[in-house]
Amino acid sequence: MIKKPLTQQRAWQIVLNRLRKKSLWILHYCTGCGAIELPPTKTSRWDMERFGLIPMATPRQADILLVTGYLAKKSLKRVILSYEQMQSPKWVVGLGSCTIDGGMYWDSYSTIKKLDEYIPVDLYIAGCMPQPEAIIAGFGELIDRIEKGVACGWKDYYRNWRWYKINQQKVLGEFDTKVDIAREAEFYRLKNGSKEYQRKN
Repeated sequence: MIKKPLTQQRAWQIVLNRLRKKSLWILHYCTGCGAIELPPTKTSRWDMERFGLIPMATPRQADILLVTGYLAKKSLKRVILSYEQMQSPKWVVGLGSCTIDGGMYWDSYSTIKKLDEYIPVDLYIAGCMPQPEAIIAGFGELIDRIEKGVACGWKDYYRNWRWYKINQQKVLGEFDTKVDIAREAEFYRLKNGSKEYQRKN
């Protein structure tokens, strides 16, 4: 494997990634039974704060959007709005089987089956519901990915925003979050506008 040359910009990026992994603020979007596993994860027995993981009340200050449990079509619009309001870099964690394939609601007409068709998901924590040990292990994996610079779902969203938007509109119809994604993509120097996006298997 050929290593990239260590430029000044890349060196700063490595430093920033190491700093980011130490202080991750989480916005909990508690839609289902996954929410019940969070209090023990936060409190003294497992104490996720020792990893720098802290709950946050608003998307403007959050680094991670944690979607816990099933997601109804009504809720999807709020999740998209919350995600787009978050400052980049940002990450999404899908907690529980419902965010992966609908879980026990797989045949429901009003439930979203694959969260990553509407916003990029950096990590899924499978289970129904995952216990605190699994949640801590999942966040440990995300922290490692952030340090290595491979958790880049937010870049994927900017580059392929039109693909995501088409999927969003299929479910929600026409709607506007009032967030200028094209301008943000330009700010981060990420080309926005692939007409079709083929997700890698």
